[in-house]
Parts: sequence; structure tokens; C-alpha cells
Amino acid sequence: MNDDVRDIVLGLLASGISAAAGWFVRAFVWRRQLRRKQAFFGLPGGTECLLVVNQDPTASGHGVSRYDTFALLELSALIKECGAQADIVVHDGARQGFGVRTEFCVGGPASNQRTQAHLRSMLPGVEVNMDHGNARDGGAFTIGGETYRLDKGTAEYVLLARLAGPDGGRPVFLASGQRAITNQAAIRYLTRHHTELARRHGLNGTFCLLLKVIHSDVYGPDMVESATDVTTAATTRTGQGPGR
Repeated sequence: MNDDVRDIVLGLLASGISAAAGWFVRAFVWRRQLRRKQAFFGLPGGTECLLVVNQDPTASGHGVSRYDTFALLELSALIKECGAQADIVVHDGARQGFGVRTEFCVGGPASNQRTQAHLRSMLPGVEVNMDHGNARDGGAFTIGGETYRLDKGTAEYVLLARLAGPDGGRPVFLASGQRAITNQAAIRYLTRHHTELARRHGLNGTFCLLLKVIHSDVYGPDMVESATDVTTAATTRTGQGPGR
């Protein structure tokens, strides 16, 4: 074997080893990221989770708003990535406690009875004004003495929470917004920033964030201001509960 042939063979071997090492590293990183995602969402491969669907208050009979449907589709893609399956139930048809299966609950307490129950039991420091005939305060959140009012299409708020039951188990993810488009904004924020959220709050941490959605009539669910962490205030019981 002359020097030229030897150099070609050695070059091919080096390229093959480099390609194999690169593939191994990428596969290792991908698997590690997947495991962390599955741990954060409580969705090991082959498990089942609960998707709780709210009721569009403007629809006759059972109906889901367009933006809530988009939120559910984004969650479905996430669940599939984790290798899990979704059991979809209507908000007033879910009859189980929390912790058994991971739960994604979409919609505010006015359109989702299960959200209302979760707020009362796990986020007692959140008050939601459900008098939507009240032009000034209808839909407003009050948390820690601060009131966050709805300015339709300009500035709207949504709670995004990861809640763990008292005995651990699978988490509940809650997207409770002042409008359907804010629910979608919260789910999109969750799917895009889950790595950062896991780093900040831990893979098994409880948190409650208040997101502000800006100019949704123009920008849709994409323009979300930095989240305000209201975990302490939201989990501290006050004299009143949500919706009172």
C-alpha cells in the first residue's frame, strides 16, 4: 500500500469515526433532553395523561373555542413527542383526583369547572371576578392584593401553573386565562420554555406564573411579556377564593 492510498484509507476511517462519534453524542443529548422533558411533564413513554377541555360560553351545547382547540393541538404534539397518550374529557366529566395521571387543564373558572376546583384547592390566593357583565372588573385576577384587569385585545392576563398534589404523583398543568386566546398563549409559552422553567423551578417543582398577553387582536398568542412569579401569593390562602 503506497502512501497516497494509506492516507485515503486513514482519512476515511477518521471521517467514519468522527461521524459515528457525532451521531452518538447527538443521540445521547437527544435522549437526555427527552428524559428531562418527560420528567418535567410527568409523561414517561407509554403512559396516559388527561386533557381537560373547557366549554365555550358563547356556544350552544358542547363547544370549544377556536383558540382553545389550537391550544389542545399544541399539547397533543407535545404529548406525542414524549411518547404518551392523551385521554380527552369534558371539564364537567372528569371524575378523578390529581396525581394519578398528568393533567392539562385548559380554560378559566367561568368555562371550566375543574379549573375552578383546582384554584380553590391548590391556588387559594387567586381570586377571579366572574361577573363578566362588569365592564371594569369582569374577568379580573386579584393575587396578593394586586388586581389585573382585562383590557380586551390590548393587555390580557393568564395564569400558567404546574401543580403537584400533596402526596406527589403526576403534576397538573393549568392554563387559566381571561380569554381563550390567552389560554393558547400560555400553552405556547409552556411548550417553548419548558427547559427554562424546569431549570428555574426544578423537574418536580410547583409554580404559578402570571403572563401578560400584548395586543392579541394584532399579534395573536405570540406576544407574551416576561412572566411574573406569583407562586407564593397564589398558594397562600386568603379570606376569599376564586370567583367570589
